[in-house]
Amino acid sequence: MKDWHPDLGRSSSPRYMAIADVIEMDLRSGHLVAGDRLPPQRELAKRLNVDFTTVARGYVEAQKRGLVDSHVGRGTFVTGGAERERQGFAAGAAADPRRASVVDFSMNMPPEPDDPELIARMREGMAAVAANLIPLLRYQGFGGSGIDKEAAAAWLSRRGLKPSQERIFVTPGAHPALLAIFGLLAKPGETVLSEIITYPGMRSIAAQLRLNLAGLAMDEDGVLPGAFAEACERLKPKALYLNPTLQNPMTLTVPARRREEIAAVARKYHVPIVEDDAYGFIPQQGPAPFAAMAPDLTWHIGGLAKCIGAGLRLAYVVAPDSKAVWPFVSAMRANNVMASPLTLALVTRWIEDGTADAILRFIRDETAARQQMVAAILPAGGFRADPISFNIWLPLSNGWTRSTFGSHMRSAGIGVVASDAFTVEGAAPEAVRVCLGGPIGREKLQGALEFMAHALEGPPEMAASFF
Repeated sequence: MKDWHPDLGRSSSPRYMAIADVIEMDLRSGHLVAGDRLPPQRELAKRLNVDFTTVARGYVEAQKRGLVDSHVGRGTFVTGGAERERQGFAAGAAADPRRASVVDFSMNMPPEPDDPELIARMREGMAAVAANLIPLLRYQGFGGSGIDKEAAAAWLSRRGLKPSQERIFVTPGAHPALLAIFGLLAKPGETVLSEIITYPGMRSIAAQLRLNLAGLAMDEDGVLPGAFAEACERLKPKALYLNPTLQNPMTLTVPARRREEIAAVARKYHVPIVEDDAYGFIPQQGPAPFAAMAPDLTWHIGGLAKCIGAGLRLAYVVAPDSKAVWPFVSAMRANNVMASPLTLALVTRWIEDGTADAILRFIRDETAARQQMVAAILPAGGFRADPISFNIWLPLSNGWTRSTFGSHMRSAGIGVVASDAFTVEGAAPEAVRVCLGGPIGREKLQGALEFMAHALEGPPEMAASFF
């Protein structure tokens, strides 16, 4: 039905939502039936005198509701609920708006998939998991079943890791794993080390366990080996925490040579390395993880939040040796019992059928496009970033302080976090982390970046007070 011309005035929703609303209305009235081909997006945009992106978002929303199905090269077709039934959803069920939670833009999130074909593929995996629903509602053994560990081993092998299944554990996210590991390695009052500008979660974990967290001096390649050695002599640390690939918030990646030097110091002083590899899967060709070069020293945490989706709350942990396994299992069981079997089954399915790789490719491509946007809008040399990092690190000048800049940018719709959250010791620099991912689209991101660039051109009193 190429001549379909929806009347968006029939819906009070925003125009993109109205497109999906009218598709649903026309299905109920019989004006549209299953199998009808909707107009191409550009053609419909011209008919309705709206932006192409409005129509594209409308079709995506309609697909989320199970009203249409898109096929590359063929077009968008009305399913009339048949697709949802095929995927295991109740006919006529729509997305529950109560699930549209408020987004915390201060979190460093990957861009969210918006490709209809990829979203449909993700849903197919969920439907396949639902076919085995009842067993997944039972208690499961901690650490994942054999099939889940096989999927974990396959995923970790992309980072050059080939541990035995006995050393692999599936945990309900990186945070619980870090809490358990540091609870095993250090007692209250003892010292652990990290980068001097580090992931805020590590600061929270150290505070909860009452550990002394000491920051190590850094250069553009990461922690300085000399500073690490000096701290080992002086502080007798129990562990070293590192986020070595696309480090949050500085976006740096520790090169292979520096990793070898750090591992050598750790080996000399018998200091375990806790490797938070949250972003390790994002680069297509990155340095080998510490767990590959010093497996007997390293606790490796391969979280899935940044490379598939934060809401999954899953991480793959590799223990350094069999001796460490049982204390870790006991600590995790006491705090978490197990990872959600439903979530775990979904991730295993996505890894096995290639959907996880497709999501990862989307994240890489979309992140690269957003970083290109940043490079085109913000002054060169005025910020630190990686071509595939989810954020930039922005030192401030022209009289801007981190508090005034954060307040000014609050209305721009992107996450700006002051450096205080990341600073382990000493005075926090006048800098902020700016997040580029999450549900914010490219169009809104571009507007926010242009607003930011305008603000940075002069002192705070010269900046516009609206967005």
